[in-house]
Amino acid sequence: MTTLNTGDSLSLEAPKITRTTLALYAGASGDHNPVHIDTDACAAVGIPDVFAHGMLSMAYLGRLLTDWVPQERIVSYGVRFSAITPVNATSVCTGTVTAVTDGVAHLDLTVFLPDGTVSLRGSAAITVN
Repeated sequence: MTTLNTGDSLSLEAPKITRTTLALYAGASGDHNPVHIDTDACAAVGIPDVFAHGMLSMAYLGRLLTDWVPQERIVSYGVRFSAITPVNATSVCTGTVTAVTDGVAHLDLTVFLPDGTVSLRGSAAITVN
């Protein structure tokens, strides 16, 4: 069993976001928004290239948690999207335990792009035992 203490931190380098990744995620999720898969559609609205689904980045952040503790210990998990993740980016997901109270560890979560931009911020609560 993983012990959780205030100040503990974890990180995960997500796989590179390729065009294939975006196409596969669109198929799996049912989110076929053209800004994620069609460069012509992006150009038509002034976007230079496709970019990742926000929920794909959230999924990698979820993997950070489930690589650390079993899914059934996650009490809550939520994020706010703050920037797009461009195609070919390799994001880094991080989490820090900010407090442990009443048997629950509270975490601050962040997804960083290679240039330091934060694409997601979130929080999670995980049972300690």
